[in-house]
Amino acid sequence: METRRLKADISACRICADRFRKTATAHAPRPVVWFNDTARILIAGQAPGLRVHEAGKPFFDRSGDRLRDWMGIGEDIFYDRDRVAIVPMAFCFPGYDDKGSDLPPPRICASTWRSQIMEQLSGIRLTLLIGGYAQGWHLPGAGKNVTQTVAAWRKSLPDTLPLPHPSWRNTGWLRKNPWFETELLPVLRTRVQEALQ
Repeated sequence: METRRLKADISACRICADRFRKTATAHAPRPVVWFNDTARILIAGQAPGLRVHEAGKPFFDRSGDRLRDWMGIGEDIFYDRDRVAIVPMAFCFPGYDDKGSDLPPPRICASTWRSQIMEQLSGIRLTLLIGGYAQGWHLPGAGKNVTQTVAAWRKSLPDTLPLPHPSWRNTGWLRKNPWFETELLPVLRTRVQEALQ
């Protein structure tokens, strides 16, 4: 399937409409599709949050600010679909539960679309795996322990780097793991520049 048709099919997807209606947010699907087959960097995340759902633009929040800082690039490059593909494990905001917590990305999204997308992204030079769901899908044997997976980042080089979620909720994690900033981030920034060349 050609990339344009695949993107249109994902944008029109409503497979989770009933599921989303039953969440505390009772929202409708709004797939946030952000990739071209010319991309050199793949950002594999979890799922859009509420702000991204409303804006229709990935990482359009403080998490995005932090991720761009980690990568050492500005919005001009980050949002250039010809250079950076942003493909989460679910394209829609999964909603909140009754306690206001984020629901996990529905597995049906990845099982329906992910393999088809990966076939189109044949020019990827660097894959950034953000959080346990993406790490579990892309790294055989990676479990739900994000700290262990990220701490073993050297095993994934040169083509892949596992990262924690850039959410400001993870500020405590970053303080407890100073090696992330001192050891991993310089390598991340270098690999990003190399992949974009």
